[in-house]
Amino acid sequence: MRITRYTHSCVRLEHQGGVLVIDPGTWSEPRALAGADAVLVSHEHADHVDVLRLAGLGVPVFAPEGAVLPDLAPLPVTRVRAGERFTAAGVDVTAVGGRHATIHGGQPDCVNLGYLVADEIYHPGDSLHPPGRPVRRLLVPAQASWLKLTEAIDFATEVGAAEVFAIHDAQLNERGLASVNGWFTETVPGYRHLAPGETA
Repeated sequence: MRITRYTHSCVRLEHQGGVLVIDPGTWSEPRALAGADAVLVSHEHADHVDVLRLAGLGVPVFAPEGAVLPDLAPLPVTRVRAGERFTAAGVDVTAVGGRHATIHGGQPDCVNLGYLVADEIYHPGDSLHPPGRPVRRLLVPAQASWLKLTEAIDFATEVGAAEVFAIHDAQLNERGLASVNGWFTETVPGYRHLAPGETA
């Protein structure tokens, strides 16, 4: 399965002619959605879902049951729950998790699903909820208001994937990104940074 990373948490997966895009938010490049067959949305925050762009795309969108998406345009949404297995863009997907990680005082308290794609790639959205089974490729959040770097490193180490790629890093400047990449490289076997538009 070919993975192309875009800005922040957006990734594009290509497998056997199908194109599946995860978390194309307002900070990600529109070209990530070119030719997409389906979209997975981890939660309702705009850095993970651009509702207007998806409405214009006209492909199936899978989002957590209970996610509050802006009612700006009609969106062909299929609601999914943690533990549910479904097919998107011809690929088997399992929804994992439940809630967004806490920033402070219990907030935000919104639904968040991670997606295990083809039992191979795991995208946790805005959480560090483990996939519940071994995976070959892990997408690990690198920086967030809700995250300490040591938590991200511990999460990646616990999952133990052969390949680990950072996501959720759009708020880092060059110095911050270099520091985060240095720590991941030093502590997480199989870690590799993909710049936006780079493929693995």
